[in-house]
Amino acid sequence: MSVEILGLSRRFGEAQALRDVSLSIAARAFVALLGPSGSGKTTLLRILAGLDFADSGTVRIEGRDMAEVPARERGIGFVFQNYALFRHMTVFENVAFGLRVRPRRARPPEAEIGRRVRRLLEMVQIPELERRYPDQISGGQRQRVALARALAIEPPLLLLDEPFGALDAEVRKGLRRWLRELHAQLGITIVFVTHDQDEAMELADKVAVMQAGEVSQFDPPDVLLERPANAFVAGFLGHAARLPARFQGGTLRFEDPGLGTLPGAALAVAPRREGAALAFVRPHEWEVRCAGEGPGEGPGEGGRNAVIRASRPAGGRRHLEVDLAGLTIEIEVEGGAGYEPGRPCVIRPRTARAYS
Repeated sequence: MSVEILGLSRRFGEAQALRDVSLSIAARAFVALLGPSGSGKTTLLRILAGLDFADSGTVRIEGRDMAEVPARERGIGFVFQNYALFRHMTVFENVAFGLRVRPRRARPPEAEIGRRVRRLLEMVQIPELERRYPDQISGGQRQRVALARALAIEPPLLLLDEPFGALDAEVRKGLRRWLRELHAQLGITIVFVTHDQDEAMELADKVAVMQAGEVSQFDPPDVLLERPANAFVAGFLGHAARLPARFQGGTLRFEDPGLGTLPGAALAVAPRREGAALAFVRPHEWEVRCAGEGPGEGPGEGGRNAVIRASRPAGGRRHLEVDLAGLTIEIEVEGGAGYEPGRPCVIRPRTARAYS
């Protein structure tokens, strides 16, 4: 099921929740809405579900304008952040609820409801819990019940609002893998809201990065990381040092003279115009040379410009926290020896993403 969002705006009093949002979501896509609190993610999701309405703009689902279509007729599965399970109903009854409340002419026979519910409980790997109540199962299990209930109506579009926000890290990791496999198995369109970057980048085919009610960029994860559209996206995604600089004559010159310069050809993203710029350098994009690593003082002039404050192993590499004139820079390097805390060194970016 495809989704087309055209010029959507929504205001709550003085607050502009959405501002001229447009997105095109292909059928069977897995899309994340990612952004800080207050960026408009959940408002957009609720409008798609028919639980809220835009002040202006259009939502088309599979080519049909949704302006006059109530939520119950959209055929959309929605999983709320707090799961919204009925505490007085068993797991089985919760999953069956969406089928049993259908109009009589569209309601499956009771035997078919039973078969469908048990098939879904098998699919979400909790068949043994059908007789338990929500208060008798874990948070991760409640999440699976909520997903099974949403899937019971066989929706071609599934909307998830912070689906793993209340779960601990290990449970979240397992459910992410499971949800991705479920998406591949069912072939439905999924749109989910999250503020967790790792979650968005691991699960989604495309990610809409939102800020202050607008979509800053909508691209696959690798494009977002390599070619952020603006300084907000570059700073919001991943860990990057923010360094003031100046772009002049095709060369980026850092405000800290010890960092030297970078030619335009070495920049992953170059500023669009000359003048003051803000550069972002990721941990693996630094060159680090410490005392005793060869002739000279390292790149550039002016001697040692930084001191290692912390050093720890990180998955076959080494993670450093380096002090640069009072600014803490996170750096990842190969190898383990020669990067002891307190050791002076020269650091210099190999590349950067810079914005004017």
